[in-house]
Amino acid sequence: MNEQPKSAPESTTHFGFRDVPVGEKQKLVGQVFTSVARSYDLMNDLMSFGVHRLWKRHFVAISGVRRGDRVLDLAGGTGDIAALLKPVVGKDGEVIVGDINAAMLQVGRDRLTDRGLVDGLRWTQLNAEALPFPDNSFDVVTMAFGLRNVTDKDKALADICRVLKPGGRLLVLEFSKVQNEAFGKLYDFHSFNILPKLGKLFAGDADSYQYLAESIRKHPDQQTLKGMMERAGFGKVEVRNLTDGIVAIHKAYKF
Repeated sequence: MNEQPKSAPESTTHFGFRDVPVGEKQKLVGQVFTSVARSYDLMNDLMSFGVHRLWKRHFVAISGVRRGDRVLDLAGGTGDIAALLKPVVGKDGEVIVGDINAAMLQVGRDRLTDRGLVDGLRWTQLNAEALPFPDNSFDVVTMAFGLRNVTDKDKALADICRVLKPGGRLLVLEFSKVQNEAFGKLYDFHSFNILPKLGKLFAGDADSYQYLAESIRKHPDQQTLKGMMERAGFGKVEVRNLTDGIVAIHKAYKF
């Protein structure tokens, strides 16, 4: 008898510390963020000891965004970065908030509308790996605490480079590798022993917080991400550690 040809094994990727089929990761990540959308600020407070608000202000302050710029804020979630960017770009500029998760976008749009931030803001559900914009569309692209959840980071970085104007900048704020070993052990203990319990207590969701802690450890470290950006077509990639590397800002230019 002729043997039936064996089908190629399906490619896998990480979802936290689990390996899952590539096609399933987007759905699983979507379930996490739909679950935590209403408690997103609490989530960030628990994960960063409340310091995320200072990190985000610093992120925007060094972005180089100017009045009149057109900015794409990816993984814009609940609008934290957009709220900081809008006064900088002014009435002549525009901030487009893009996120793959509809629940996160709804929370952000409602929150900023309640604050009177409407003009010059657009909200778009999109996938960072296939951006629905023409080449050379934006002066700046920002992405805060979202890149680690993207399935194909190389593809996303290449498409971000495509939609940036020549001379434009990408800024990524993301959890990274702690530089001090003793501090790193304390941070790990908080992440894996305390954070899920706090998530269950305050948000009724321990599993999502466990995933978020795991996703940080699977994200490329500072130098690896720098190399990925360079391979995607960016130049002059600068890395700035904050709070001893709990997070890092990567700033890169399209030439």
